[in-house]
Amino acid sequence: MGAALRRRLGGRIERWARARQGLDTLPLRLQARRLYILPTRAGLVFALLLFVMLIGGLNYSNSLALFLTFMLAGFMLVGMHECQRTLRGLELARAQAADCHAGDEGLVELRFVNPESLPRRALAARTPGLAHTDFELQRGGSATVQVKFHAARRGRHRLERIELSSTAPFGLFRCWTWLYLPVEALVYPRLAGTRPLPAPSAGRLAQHNVVAAPGEDEWAGLRAYQSGDSPRSIAWKSWARGGPLLVAQYSGSGGSDYLFSFAGLESLDLEARLSQIAVWIGECAQRDAACGLQLPAAQAPTARGAAHRTALLRQLALYGEGPA
Repeated sequence: MGAALRRRLGGRIERWARARQGLDTLPLRLQARRLYILPTRAGLVFALLLFVMLIGGLNYSNSLALFLTFMLAGFMLVGMHECQRTLRGLELARAQAADCHAGDEGLVELRFVNPESLPRRALAARTPGLAHTDFELQRGGSATVQVKFHAARRGRHRLERIELSSTAPFGLFRCWTWLYLPVEALVYPRLAGTRPLPAPSAGRLAQHNVVAAPGEDEWAGLRAYQSGDSPRSIAWKSWARGGPLLVAQYSGSGGSDYLFSFAGLESLDLEARLSQIAVWIGECAQRDAACGLQLPAAQAPTARGAAHRTALLRQLALYGEGPA
């Protein structure tokens, strides 16, 4: 019951903060009005100790005990001020989320800039439910921080919020703020499926052959290098003699093209079908085989390369939601 109560209270506070702050725009400079601060557990124990010292000093009319109490109270207040100052004025220059597969932890890249001659210590950034990333900023410096986020579903994933906090300088207070950034990531289908690759398509076999490992198939010749070709298939000797960058071609099973469709996957639901096709695309990457899509709402010709495979995964991520 206590955990449920804390979740409800935390949710109401976060909704209040979201309505108060609105959606952030980049570049963002943190102002004092959006910073929140509370004592840590160590800060509460320190405050209790000061209270006991105050009662003892008043009870025994001990001026030295009272002097020490008020001096430590001033120390605590200075620590609270410096804790808030650690975040005040900090700038967020860039935020960009990388694509990932459903069920995995993606990464959002944050670029922080410290425009002041004040070092920023004990900084931490995190998304809800995941461990925080610790970092520091020197005077006038900058840093790129990668923060993990959890992507549960396929499609467009909007980062709900990012929490930025600090416990500097003494760990007695924790100052934090919530960042509501216009950052989206594409979440590919979950990598799940054990079915073997379907039979290769024959539509492009007469036009060219795809690269395969030397020694596994018959030699077919050389062709110009294309982005995404495997380094192990490059004709390095020819390039070392001053020639252009060429790639060896082999005929046989390694030169097969795969055009993926829902054929044979009718017993699976939509998400399971897309997950299986995502697994097949990964297998084609390992084989250096060309692949494409022939789905009711996604068409792509067969091709090779990392950029092409990323384009296929993006189409699967947005399948049923709109154009990629």
